[in-house]
Amino acid sequence: MAARLYIRPIGMAESPQGEEGEAVRLAGGLVYAARFALIVRDDGRVVSRRRVAVPDMARALADLPDGLAAEGAAQWADLRRAHAPLKCGARVLRIDQPQVMGILNVTPDSFSDGGKFLDKPDAALEHAHAMLEAGAAIIDVGGESTRPGAAAVWEGDELKRVVPVIEKLAASGAAISIDSRRSSVIEAALAAGAHIVNDVSALRHDPRSLEVVAASGAPVVLMHAPGGEGDLHAEGDYAEVVLDVFDALRERRDAAVAGGIAREKILLDPGIGFGKTLAQNLALINALPLFHALGQPILFGGSRKRMIGALSHEAPAHLRTGGSLLLAARAFDGGAQVVRVHDVAETVQALHVWRGLRDAALTDFSQMGD
Repeated sequence: MAARLYIRPIGMAESPQGEEGEAVRLAGGLVYAARFALIVRDDGRVVSRRRVAVPDMARALADLPDGLAAEGAAQWADLRRAHAPLKCGARVLRIDQPQVMGILNVTPDSFSDGGKFLDKPDAALEHAHAMLEAGAAIIDVGGESTRPGAAAVWEGDELKRVVPVIEKLAASGAAISIDSRRSSVIEAALAAGAHIVNDVSALRHDPRSLEVVAASGAPVVLMHAPGGEGDLHAEGDYAEVVLDVFDALRERRDAAVAGGIAREKILLDPGIGFGKTLAQNLALINALPLFHALGQPILFGGSRKRMIGALSHEAPAHLRTGGSLLLAARAFDGGAQVVRVHDVAETVQALHVWRGLRDAALTDFSQMGD
């Protein structure tokens, strides 16, 4: 493997004036960084790591070997890339601040709410409307559980679960994503009124999915999961999890673009909880700002995940709200554009407080000298 470069933000700032203007705005959002780590690894091993402040970045990039200089310039531009709004039918969602995606599982065995809305389209619709009223910008509808050990679902059953709900939701004008890795389900969901495709296999599971998404022009979320068709959680063998996931997402982004999907339609998800240990999940969350160097909006999903229970006396899924809110706040701090959650009302309230703190930091000049 040729040498590769990674520009990781390591010195976050509340505002640019707090750093006397020497901080950059990450991904056009409300998060700023003043110091970065320039990391080079060769053959899977980190060979150098240099801390660089914003005023010194141009010189540091110029000092890189020819093979890395162009990549460095591209990542530096991508870190500061402002993203266009997401078009969801008649709705336009700005992503210069975080948006909350509400989870609607129409499954018998999802780890948190399996069976609650299965074969109950009216109950599912009522829950979706409650999430929208609480402030969810997008409703993510899924008909297959992707928890570890979940049984495979026949695509006919998945279609019967999701299409009626999507049709009813679409009639209400909601922005909808379809959480599926099967092309037939994706195609039917888009025809029923879904606007975004959320594929946990990053379009690897079904070879036709890439073609369907490209033809539709819909935005797509490419999530990292190490495993293949049989088990998405398998094969989690990493030399360095943060950099390996970064490389894997870059590869899937490039494959999607090569397959005809416009780059501005692609969102990336590091796949918290999918084929990663507790330590690896924590490392990815701490390194979330790095993924802006890929130049795509970030979707973060940590809600009620197993790692929360592992850190809190094995709390069951329905008692993981506190941990879920903390992870959502970390995602906001990391500049994630979309945060996928079960507890919408609580997360939206946390987001309002977070936004208030950010606005206050931007208007607080007390840190500046006379």
